[in-house]
Amino acid sequence: MSTPPPSKCAICQVHRVAWTKPRMDFCYECLPGGPVVPPPCRSCGARDRYFSQGQCDSCHPGAPMHPGACRSCLAWGVHRAHSWYCWSCRWWATHYPMAECMVCGFHTTIGDAGMCRLCSVEGRRVKEPGRAVDLAAVSRNGQQLYLANLHHTYVPRGKRHRSLDEPAAVKPPQHRLGVAEFTPVKWRQLLLFRMPPNQGALKRRIAVPDTEMLAFCDSVLREHAARHGWSKKLTNEVKRSLKLLHALQDTPGAKIHASDVLELPRIGGTALSTLEILAAADLLIDDRTLAVRHYFAKHTAELPQTMVTQLQTWLDVMIEGSRQAPRRRARHPQTAHLHILGMSPILQTWAETGRQSLAEVSRKDFVAALPTRGAQRNFAEQGFRSLFKVLKARKIIFTDPTRGLPITPVNATVPLPLDSDAIRRALNSPDPAVALAVALVAFHAVTSPQLAAMQLTDIRDGRLALQDRTIPLAGPVLTRLSAYLDHRSKTWPATLNAHLFVNRKTAPRTTPVSRNFPWIAAQLKPQALREDRILQEIHATGGDVRRICDLFGLSITAALRYANTLEHPDLANGPIDNSVAPSADH
Repeated sequence: MSTPPPSKCAICQVHRVAWTKPRMDFCYECLPGGPVVPPPCRSCGARDRYFSQGQCDSCHPGAPMHPGACRSCLAWGVHRAHSWYCWSCRWWATHYPMAECMVCGFHTTIGDAGMCRLCSVEGRRVKEPGRAVDLAAVSRNGQQLYLANLHHTYVPRGKRHRSLDEPAAVKPPQHRLGVAEFTPVKWRQLLLFRMPPNQGALKRRIAVPDTEMLAFCDSVLREHAARHGWSKKLTNEVKRSLKLLHALQDTPGAKIHASDVLELPRIGGTALSTLEILAAADLLIDDRTLAVRHYFAKHTAELPQTMVTQLQTWLDVMIEGSRQAPRRRARHPQTAHLHILGMSPILQTWAETGRQSLAEVSRKDFVAALPTRGAQRNFAEQGFRSLFKVLKARKIIFTDPTRGLPITPVNATVPLPLDSDAIRRALNSPDPAVALAVALVAFHAVTSPQLAAMQLTDIRDGRLALQDRTIPLAGPVLTRLSAYLDHRSKTWPATLNAHLFVNRKTAPRTTPVSRNFPWIAAQLKPQALREDRILQEIHATGGDVRRICDLFGLSITAALRYANTLEHPDLANGPIDNSVAPSADH
């Protein structure tokens, strides 16, 4: 298996070279002065199947029909032409996930019982009639190897073998007959301490037949998978993950915590899709902690306890809002993250000087602790204004040291044009999603959040309906849109996701893609590309601010930021290249 095949003939590029030692670059048919009749195989004597180096296509170790061992079940008799897999293991690879076998420890395709195919065949061979497979007895006396394609894999009722090139048929949702609604238990077994799972006990629990809870989850899984167009492999990954969760439960039959689901990847399970199924079955307790709370705990670990309590009150109001007077709406977690980023160095300094509470901070202390300039000063001012305002409203501090102080203006940046060659390369990217996203931003200055939230129904008759604006799409955008829609329908034909942009993670769901998709592959920043497009338009129109506001939905203040570049010394000396995107006049 490790011997690579010899190179092809330098002339016909069809047959392999006649021999490799000494080096030869032609086959027998293309030899100078030929064609020459190849000699018989020096190993088996075959005369009509010559391959290279005096051997036929079965005897040469690099030939496509040279026999070897299966990569998964180690069965003898597979060929290089079939990627060193037997027929049953090829079927397993399309239906089951890759993980570590709980019996032999081999990292390969794992079935529902947590075993590889070799251990499954061995288990059926050694098991007693009428009893479940004893995992301890499977590997007690070693493994019995066999010839390839003699032991066919077990296919459940209603399924059949199909070729890898044949698409899986999406069946309509069907409820399992005889499966009643499952009601989780109300009580919960408390633990004195948590121990790592015992592998032997975990193997025995997975091997038992499905309980009422697993049967109910399986019916929900099948219906959800058929409705969202999940692949067989993803469906079986979630089924195995549900079995692992059920085996690890401290209280059998109780609802499952999301924090336990997030630990599944460590033992070979999948977390995100399993969370969806548990939520659909109403068996999930969402106890996940926001990332901003972990960030808060990390940056307040060395502060005095009184100060941490005051900061915790502020953080709860920021994230969850407040219904008591004075009422306050919840803010985005990223806002609290930026506030903590700006306040953390100053809070550490105050703690080192002996302050135990924020009530001890005076206006003089606050002004002296602020950075002199830059974004860090803006973050600190905004954070402390929010912090002291909440604490004063809750009567935790006596005075607000930030009240009445002037706000430091944010330093405005000058938008700069991008390299036109980089934009052209991204527009002609072989990835249809990258080409379409770059075209929408380069021609119409669409923002990254608007791209992620864009629906398929937002584009009608060559026009894009974007909030309160209707944008006629440019010709290059329509070309790339057509190519992307063909790619989307071919790659994910059964997806229910109504968003325009989907990827491997969002196609089985209805959620939008992240704001980083597909910009990591494009190697461009959408904000910089948008600024480049607006700069081209402001220079093409001679500084028409009203037109810029109507065309891109900008405010007067934002449009003036681009209009001021007309007199900027770094941008006035050289013309901006308008060859990538047309102006609004065309």
